[in-house]
Formats: sequence, C-alpha cells, structure tokens
Amino acid sequence: MLGMNEFEAVKLHEGRRHFFNECGVGLGKIALASLLTDAFAASKSATAQTPGQSPVSIINPFAPRKPHFPAKAKHVIHLFMAGAPSQLDLFDYKPDLIKYEGKPIPPSVIGNQRYAFIRPDAAVLGPRFKFARYGKSGAELSEMLPHLAGIVDEICIVKSMNTTQFNHAPAQIFLNTGFSQPGRPSFGSWTIYGLGAEAHDLPAFVVMSTGSGISGGAANWSSGFLPSVYGGVRLRNQGDPILDVTRPNGIDARLQSDTIDLIGKFNRDELASTGDPEIAGRLSAYEMASRLQTSAPELMNLKTESKDTLAMYGADPDKPSFARACLLARRLIERGVRFVNIYHEGWDAHSDVVGNLKTNCGATDQASAALVKDLKQRGLLDETLVIWGGEFGRTPMGESNSNLGRNLGRDHHPSAFTMWMAGGGVKPGITYGKTDDLGFNVAENAVHVHDLQATMLHLLGLDHERLTYRYAGRDFRLTDVEGVVIKELLA
Repeated sequence: MLGMNEFEAVKLHEGRRHFFNECGVGLGKIALASLLTDAFAASKSATAQTPGQSPVSIINPFAPRKPHFPAKAKHVIHLFMAGAPSQLDLFDYKPDLIKYEGKPIPPSVIGNQRYAFIRPDAAVLGPRFKFARYGKSGAELSEMLPHLAGIVDEICIVKSMNTTQFNHAPAQIFLNTGFSQPGRPSFGSWTIYGLGAEAHDLPAFVVMSTGSGISGGAANWSSGFLPSVYGGVRLRNQGDPILDVTRPNGIDARLQSDTIDLIGKFNRDELASTGDPEIAGRLSAYEMASRLQTSAPELMNLKTESKDTLAMYGADPDKPSFARACLLARRLIERGVRFVNIYHEGWDAHSDVVGNLKTNCGATDQASAALVKDLKQRGLLDETLVIWGGEFGRTPMGESNSNLGRNLGRDHHPSAFTMWMAGGGVKPGITYGKTDDLGFNVAENAVHVHDLQATMLHLLGLDHERLTYRYAGRDFRLTDVEGVVIKELLA
C-alpha cells in the first residue's frame, strides 16, 4: 500500500497530465484569444497614431494629414544612382591624388577601413577628368556634368556624406530605410504614412527603374511593418505600366464594376467586424486599380508633351530611358503624387571608371538637370525636393585585378561621398562639407545617412523623432535612434 505522500504525488501528476491532455485545445484558445486581442489592440493603436493632429483613418489610409510643423516640401523625387558614382571624378576634385598616383595611402589615414575587393595598401588613382568652377556659387564640377553645371546655382552639393555600410544591398537598404537588413519601412512609405496622399487616381508612392538591376531589390521601397498599402508601386518600362491594369478579354465595364462592388462589400463587412488595417489596404488597392485603368494610360502618354520639353530631357516618348522616367516623375508630381523613386543602376565602377562614368553621365546628366529646370519653370520646384546620389562613394585608391579582369576602377567607399539636392526648402547654390586632401575621410561638417533622412523629413514638416510606429513592443522610426537635422542645408 502506498504511503499518503506518495499517493498524493501520483494523483497530482495524473491530474496535471489529464488537464493538459484533455484541455490543451481550451488552453490554446485562451492563449490565441489573448494574442489576437493584443494584436488587434496594437493594430488599432498603430492605425490611430498620427504625426500631427488628425488620426490615421482605417477606412482611408491615404487621407491627407497635418505635418508636425509647416512644411517646405510637399513632394519628393529621389534620383537614386545605384552602384555608387565616383565622387572623386564628378564632384570632389583632389589635386593631391594626382601627386600621389601610383603610391599607397599612408596606413594612418586608412585606419581600420574595410573594403569589398581591394587591399588597404592599393595604389592611389588620380581624378580622370578635368574640373572647373561654374555659376555664381563657383561650385567645382567635372566635365562629365555639363548640364548640371548649367543649373549649379539651383542645387546644394553635400560633399561630406558618410554611411556605415560598404556593400551595395545593405547600403542601398540602409539609405532608403535606415536599417541595413530588409523588413523596415522605406523613406517613401514613412512619408505617405506621415502625410497621407494628394493624388486620387494615382499611387501616392511610385517607383521606376532604369539600368541593370537593383542590389537591394524591393526592400528599398517596401512598407516593412507598416500597413502594406504604404509600399511603393513600381511602374514598368514597357507594356502596361502596372501589371493587370488592362481589363481582361471578355470582361466589360459593367461586369468589372459589379465584381468590384461585390468584393468591396465583403471587404467592408470584414473590416467593420475586425478593424484589420490590411483589409482597408485591400479595399484601397482594388479601388485604385480601377481608377488606374484610366489614369495610367493618360500619365504614360508622353506624346502630349511639347517637342521642346522632350528635347530638354532628351526623352523619346516610346523608348524606356532615365530621361523618360524623369519626365514621368514631373508628370506624377503635377498630378499630386507624393513620392517618386527613380533607380538608375550601373555605377559600380570596379573597372574602367572612365568608361563607366561616360556611359552613366551620358544617360543621366541632361535629364537630371532638365527635371530641376522643368519643375522650376512650372512653379513646382519650391514644393518638390529633388535628391541625387548613390549608396556610398568610391575609393581614392584604384582597383586592378587581372584574375577578375579589372583595371583602373575604384572600390566601395563608405567614409565619404557626395550627393546633391534641389528645391523643397533646400538652400540653393551652396557646397556643404569637405573631405581631406586625399578625399578619404570627411574633414568638415559630416552628414551621416541618418542626418540626411532627418533633414529630408524636416523639409516635409515631419519631426524624425516623433514620426514613429509601434511594432513588436517598441516605437520604430526611420532614423532609428540617431540623426540630426542639418540646419545649414535649409533655406
């Protein structure tokens, strides 16, 4: 016969086993209910967050919202030169590189800098093109940028950019999202979340691509953990600008309208029941898709532009190009689109930096300058922030590798690079920041990627520390826990 203590222990063990075996489903339901309650509360809380006075509407996630303070810019056009242009051959002239060409940079200058493909003791490569000063500002530019030279007094050149990433994909994602790994909202998504949209018949955030591919991929324009409705919509270069925008064969307008109305009713009923913001996003997507069947063909018809305008951009209405994308960007801004990304890939000059720059400047310089001129003559530049630049810079040292067939190129360089901005409250006709005599490190007025992001948000009327979204138990923001507004860049 078992003793009392042993008997009680066995019964206790059997009772626990029976409870978990027989009631596990019940416990699961309790846990699931708790999780869903928390998730729903978090979703409603996040959806109700606002950077200004007006709450974010679940029914209309694109409803215009007040900024934190009066904005200088209402729109952004980001000309992303993917692959990283060589600042030393375009913007940042360094005579000392000519003097030291063929010799290694002193280790004291290089420090613990890491490189993707070259040794730290690689030989210096001098600037490959002539430089001259232009405009009243006297900004120094390479001969590869003759069209930009013509508008140099309209732009602000920042020579002291720096980043923490030295490979393409993480650096591109970092510049666009404030974090080096996929999963965070992009700058365009944060902008639409913070300000809402003005365009009714076009997406609020549009992405175009020219060139040879984007290392960071769709993570560069993803909405991350924000509701998916805030993600960028990519326009294609050929065929329908957006997949499936054309009505399928056999589907007339009446049938399509009835179908959309029925699906909309089901979605609205579900939204009323659950409050899930993703359903609101689905509703917006269906409605926008319907409107795009009319607005997208009209947008893409560049033959309505004057011959002078097409010539100014160097654009062929029927031929995909960076010039055509820039002209489309202006047309998008005219129609109220908030944020436009144009990715021009191909600047990764590990070999033949001269040939690389001739090709890419030939494809982009005229149209980039034309965009600024066109916006100004139409009265749109003051409210449109234009940004030009890549994810990092190129090394003062040359890259030569016979095994890889590389010669007279430049490697990735995160410590110093150049970008320019125009319009949207930026101070025109200035050059900000400087690098050392070898163009290796920032010597004055450093601007980190997070500082650039904070400054851009400020121009849009948004405080980068207050524009947050609660996810996974913490408040996230574009600039993470860093970034300061560079007030010297503000007009």
